[in-house]
Amino acid sequence: MSRQNSIRTVNVTRYVTPLREGGSLPAIAEADDGFLYVLKFRGAGQGPKSLIADLIGGEIARALGLKVPEIVFANLDEAFGRTEPDEEIQDLLKASTGLNLALHYLSGAITFDPAANKAAPALASQIVWLDALLTNVDRTARNTNMLIWHKELWLIDHGASLYFHHSWQNWEEQAKKPFVQIKDHVLLRWANDIDKADEASRKILTPERIKDIVSLVPDAWLVHDNETAEAQRKVYIEFLNTRINSSHIFVKEAQHARQQVI
Repeated sequence: MSRQNSIRTVNVTRYVTPLREGGSLPAIAEADDGFLYVLKFRGAGQGPKSLIADLIGGEIARALGLKVPEIVFANLDEAFGRTEPDEEIQDLLKASTGLNLALHYLSGAITFDPAANKAAPALASQIVWLDALLTNVDRTARNTNMLIWHKELWLIDHGASLYFHHSWQNWEEQAKKPFVQIKDHVLLRWANDIDKADEASRKILTPERIKDIVSLVPDAWLVHDNETAEAQRKVYIEFLNTRINSSHIFVKEAQHARQQVI
């Protein structure tokens, strides 16, 4: 099976409830496979770019052996939102006809709370490394984007990653920059072995693996300016490979930031 076929596509059959804590109004929805999903709409907020970041970030995390709910493509029919009484939600559904992104809903999961929960040092180091690679600004104490489910730590929502793609300017330069926001990472205090995480992660994230993951992004989401979908995929691939090859820069920044918080 190719990786292209490893992301399932489901059809959304029922809008259950909005998740109001999300700035882009994600929702719990049911699909035609009978499962519930956290549905993220291409017509919301940053549009397809947050879906691209969520897909790439989530699948890189999965490749590293981290726990991420199954990611699926969620098809939204044109007629789906017509009976929705909330005008804001109806507009969102109309703007999101076609392919969206969804994560399997982890029923009964609780939000990771750094005051009540701890992370093993090896796991914390790997997640800090991942978020420094992805330039993920959204794994802070205020918004951890992690869940505890069946006593294990699960990562959700990488939509605030890869922020270079909001401007596309100087992406080569941005790929080699330290990630200074890592100082706010909720797991930084426990991440005492980032060097080991760096070594292990670099072995896994080969250029072939990165190309494989980026190839999952649907053409319909790659709508930046007049660039072709293939040209945009190439930038994502080169950005990530450059960043992996220059990982000592963001590793050093993370280690320096950790010294300030312990």
